Amino acid sequence: MEHDAAGRTVRQLLLVLASALALAPTAFMLATAFKAQDEYRIDRLGLPDAWVLDQFRQVLLESPFLAWMLNSAILAAGAVALSLIVSVLAAYAIARMEFPGRDVLLTVSTALMAVPPVVLIVPLFVLYSRLGLVSTFPGAILIYAGLIAPFSVYLLTTFFRSLPKELFEAATVDGIPHLRILWSVVLPLSLPAVLTLVIVNALFVWNDLLIAVIFLQSDDKRTLMAGISVFQGRYNNQIPLTMAGMAVAAAPMLILYLMFQKHFVRGLMAGAVK
Repeated sequence: MEHDAAGRTVRQLLLVLASALALAPTAFMLATAFKAQDEYRIDRLGLPDAWVLDQFRQVLLESPFLAWMLNSAILAAGAVALSLIVSVLAAYAIARMEFPGRDVLLTVSTALMAVPPVVLIVPLFVLYSRLGLVSTFPGAILIYAGLIAPFSVYLLTTFFRSLPKELFEAATVDGIPHLRILWSVVLPLSLPAVLTLVIVNALFVWNDLLIAVIFLQSDDKRTLMAGISVFQGRYNNQIPLTMAGMAVAAAPMLILYLMFQKHFVRGLMAGAVK
């Protein structure tokens, strides 16, 4: 008993240490964001003596941060919605319908997760230049949706296969169409997996820089990550101001995660145990 208690104590201490290390950059960012520039020069690691909001005012009112955030939100919402619709239909067909090439389709879709986006840049840019889709939101949304769809199909297929077969058999016997089964039976039971995909995919699109820089070259289409790179270069010597910008950029995804955190772990473990 004493040995087990000691082991639990060690594990708890390790978890606390790991959590502290993971949260340290965030704590430094927030503490710095609320410091005045003069105070930061004197004390870079301590808590601010006087918590000031001037940096956040400059970020929100004197820079294009809100416009950049709106552009990123449009891309994230469009890409997540499009990929979710396609992935739900594809995953249901692969998991619960019999047709030739079903396993090959899942294998190819899963293998696409290993393809780095950078190898697709040149052919996509040539294609988009000919189609006139460079610096357009629909073009970028299509790219993002294509990049996040393979993981979505894999996760949803695994989850759909873990659902009881009796539900589908009963619905099939009653003559219910597949789309109605998907909408009325499968999706309500798949809420944890769906919400997990929304969070993970939105985070990917929100934080992406490569696609945004290459395919959204107009200033009015600039996304948050691309804007932050410009902002950081412009205010490289004003660290509190830069940290305030980083805090503002991280806030939407943090709020999204906190809203659905109880479903997040359940969704990641979807289909792991039947």
